[in-house]
Amino acid sequence: MKVVVSTSGEDLSGPVEPRFGRCPRFIVVDTETMEFEVIPNTAVSSAHGAGIAAAQLVGSMGVKAVLTGNVGPNAYSALSATGIKIVTGVSGTVGDAVKRFSSGEYKSTGGPSVGGHFGTGGRGGGGGGRRRPF
Repeated sequence: MKVVVSTSGEDLSGPVEPRFGRCPRFIVVDTETMEFEVIPNTAVSSAHGAGIAAAQLVGSMGVKAVLTGNVGPNAYSALSATGIKIVTGVSGTVGDAVKRFSSGEYKSTGGPSVGGHFGTGGRGGGGGGRRRPF
């Protein structure tokens, strides 16, 4: 089975990234052979819709599950619509996470684990600060 793991690393010894939509890379791993391929996350610097764009990218990879630290509501909805199993709360190295998943230690999540805009340094896209009266 092919799974994808969010990471900032370049191989199976890299860390699982706590963010799905804004992780630097995805690693697609064959759970039977542990062969892998590193895919840059083209959505990482998107101003808006990173979770949806990342979910569309992952959906095109033919994977059966996503292993990540957290997933927001938009990415969750987009991944769920494709039938991909979503596992959150994953940490440690990519290789260890895949082995724990294969052994049945991880179960799929029933919903998003964080609100929208997680990992962007703040919530929303407002101008910030208070307005001063004239």
